Amino acid sequence: MPIITLTTDFGEKDHFAGAIKGAIYSELPEVKIVDISHSISPFNIAEAAYIIQNAYSSFPKGTIHVIGIDSEINPENKHIAVELDDHYFICANNGIMSMIANEIAHSKLVEINIHDKIETSFPVLDVFVKVACHIARGGTLEVVGKAIDKIKPIKNLVPYVNEEQTQIIGSIIYIDNYGNVVTNIKKNFFETLQKGRSYEVSARNYKFKKIYTKYSDIVNFDTPEDKRNDEGRGLVVFNSSNYLEIAIYKSNNQTVGSASSLMGLGLRDTVTINFFK
Repeated sequence: MPIITLTTDFGEKDHFAGAIKGAIYSELPEVKIVDISHSISPFNIAEAAYIIQNAYSSFPKGTIHVIGIDSEINPENKHIAVELDDHYFICANNGIMSMIANEIAHSKLVEINIHDKIETSFPVLDVFVKVACHIARGGTLEVVGKAIDKIKPIKNLVPYVNEEQTQIIGSIIYIDNYGNVVTNIKKNFFETLQKGRSYEVSARNYKFKKIYTKYSDIVNFDTPEDKRNDEGRGLVVFNSSNYLEIAIYKSNNQTVGSASSLMGLGLRDTVTINFFK
C-alpha cells in the first residue's frame, strides 16, 4: 500500500486536515498518511510549489501527493492528476506543479473529470481523496480523467536576465521558519551566467559580494569563541535545495531577528545579481 502525503494551507485550527485523513482511512484503513505541511500561506502557489518540489523526492517511488492549495474548481482552475518521476500528484492546475515539471517531464497528465458524480464545495475531501484512493488501489489515471498536454506555469518562475547577460533579476518566493528568504535563482542558473566573473547580490539597500556554501562558513573559527560576534550577521548561501537564499546567521525572530524582519524583505521582493568583468 503506497504512502499518501498531504500539503495544504488549511492550518491546524480547523477541521479540514483531520476530515481529509478520516475520509482516506475510511476507504483505505491500511494506508500510511504523512503530513508534509498544513501551514502554507493561504493561496500561496509559489510557496506550495517550492515545498512540494523539495519534499516529494524523499518519499518512496509510487507515493501519492495530495496538494490542497486554491483548489476550488472554476473554468480557469481545473483539477489534475500527474504521474511524474514515478510519483503521483493530485492538485489544481494553478501552477503548483510547474517547479517540478520545469525540470522533469511528466509521464502522464490528466484533467480530472469525475466531478459530475460528486457534489462538493470541498474538492480536496470529496474529489482529491477519491482519486488518491483510486490510484492507491492500483487504478490508472485514464479512469479518472482525460489526457491533456500542459501544466499551467507560475508567472515569473524563471529569473529575468538582461540582453548583455550582466544582470539577473530574481524574486523572493519563500520565507522559511527562520525568516530566511529564498529566491527563484537556482545555483546552476547562476553558474551558467557567471562564467568566472565577480558579482554583487543586492536586496533593497543590502549588498553581498560572496555566496557561501553553508551558513557556518561566515564564522572565522580561528578566532576565540568569546571574541566572535557572528550571530545576527547577514549572508547569502545556496541552500540545501540549491536556491539562492539571504539569511541571518543563527537567526531568531525573537532575539537577533531574521533576514525578513531586519532587512524588510518579503515575498515577491526583487533580488538582483550584477556581474562584473
